[in-house]
Amino acid sequence: MLSDIEIAQSCKMKKISDLAAEWGIGEDEIELYGKYKAKLNENLFARLANEKDGKLILVTAINPTPAGEGKTTVSVGLAQAMNRLGKKTMLALREPSLGPVFGVKGGAAGGGYSQVVPMEDINLHFTGDIHAITAANNLLCALIDNHIQQGNQLGIDPRRILFKRCLDMNDRNLRQIVIGLGGKPNGTPREDGFQITVASEVMAIFCLAKDLDDLKERLNNIIVAYTYTGQPVDVRELGCGGALTAMLKDAINPNMVQTLEGTPALIHGGPFANIAHGCNSVRATRLALKLGDYCVTEAGFGSDLGAEKFFDIKCRYAGLKPECVVLVATIRALKYNGGVPKTELKAENVEALKKGLINLETHVENLKKFGLPVVAAINRFESDTDAEIAALEDCCKRLQIPVSLTEIFAKGGEGGIDLAQKVLGELDKNCSDFHCLYELDLSIEEKLEKIAKEIYRADGVNFDAKARKMLKEIKEMQLDHLPVCVAKTQYSLSDDPTKLGRPTNFKLNVRELKISAGAGFIVALTGDIMTMPGLPKVPAAMNIDCYYDPEKRESVITGLF
Repeated sequence: MLSDIEIAQSCKMKKISDLAAEWGIGEDEIELYGKYKAKLNENLFARLANEKDGKLILVTAINPTPAGEGKTTVSVGLAQAMNRLGKKTMLALREPSLGPVFGVKGGAAGGGYSQVVPMEDINLHFTGDIHAITAANNLLCALIDNHIQQGNQLGIDPRRILFKRCLDMNDRNLRQIVIGLGGKPNGTPREDGFQITVASEVMAIFCLAKDLDDLKERLNNIIVAYTYTGQPVDVRELGCGGALTAMLKDAINPNMVQTLEGTPALIHGGPFANIAHGCNSVRATRLALKLGDYCVTEAGFGSDLGAEKFFDIKCRYAGLKPECVVLVATIRALKYNGGVPKTELKAENVEALKKGLINLETHVENLKKFGLPVVAAINRFESDTDAEIAALEDCCKRLQIPVSLTEIFAKGGEGGIDLAQKVLGELDKNCSDFHCLYELDLSIEEKLEKIAKEIYRADGVNFDAKARKMLKEIKEMQLDHLPVCVAKTQYSLSDDPTKLGRPTNFKLNVRELKISAGAGFIVALTGDIMTMPGLPKVPAAMNIDCYYDPEKRESVITGLF
């Protein structure tokens, strides 16, 4: 079979202006970025404001292997299949981060014959949104240090600056650095650090903001530091909220591209789900719901991370009501959760699969706690055997949920017809009774306890001394009404990546709490989770190349998956 990039490069794309016109988008509502990419502007939002919303379908997954289980591929294939069935369906997905693209996991444009295109553009610089977020973040950092250098009227304590610089790249050497060396002209020496852009609060704000005014308000609410007397300092006091908003004025408009089969896709925003809230922008989802009768979207990693945050943070703030959840499961991930090393996942092992099924069962139970119908999608791989597939299907029957064996990767929308029919069957029942897991009037401790016990199946929560100190400060600032965003490993329901399946007899260890007042949540850092990843021994970047093709008269990228 051809590689992902070879399939994508052989696709004959529609001009994005033509596709937009097919979906009733006017010339004054679209801003072109070449022939195949565009941004949808405020004129379209204004025109569609009072239109009825379509039905929202979330795609999530069980705990994955390090290679990922194909949520984006299933999302793309499902949307393509629904359009094949005559259902007006639009995609709303996240933008890829350059960290995974050049690291180990790969991009976020789908795979095989269920991809969004132009694949190279989407996985690399796209329309520059993530660069704009990086620049806005680092402008704020420069203004904080300049304020201190120019007299420090606010009395900011350089030892208690909370806001970090960012870069959309995996670079472990930047996790902890010292800046301002070289004497007085170079600033005040202090410890600092970088996080990956997709973990930054600016990215979270960008994805949760409903419009430009809301974006500015949220940016102004970012708490950047404490004074020498222990008082919080926010962006509003620094006076730079307007400048940060100006940096993002174009980026805030959702990006429109297409799938290999011409299904429109809004790809916008890209927070990681293990260290942020893991969902595409509220603006893109809202617009997709207005433009289509159905919107297929995804949330990062397993449902213990992305889906929980999608429900308890994104849906809560945006007033979204999902109607159905598709839970992606793979034979290899179930064997991995059953104890099979990642180097041996291609070999048949029904016993390990059966052992790992408890992970699937837990995710199904968890999703039903939000009052939603669940459809299991088996994302088929070439190495899957009939005996393994039968064991997985039997498990889904016991759980009394519809199950579909999809071949979306190999066959595109055609391979997802059965899945689409089963999803539509659940939607026709109108059985969604969506609700969040916890109420906002609970304390931060109670919210974390609820998530830990109900979703991770922990016995409780342990707070390190640093986290307990932060709890006190959160209460003093009267911010304990905010939802919580748990930063946790994606490989386990627990905070220990080696505990697979359904771990028991453990407590969630919260080592630090961070206030994201602009985004509107409290981040709980658990286990050994890092907000700046590192590169693997052999990064994906080593396989990527570019050359000029004189016949095509253009530069061609190779090795990008």
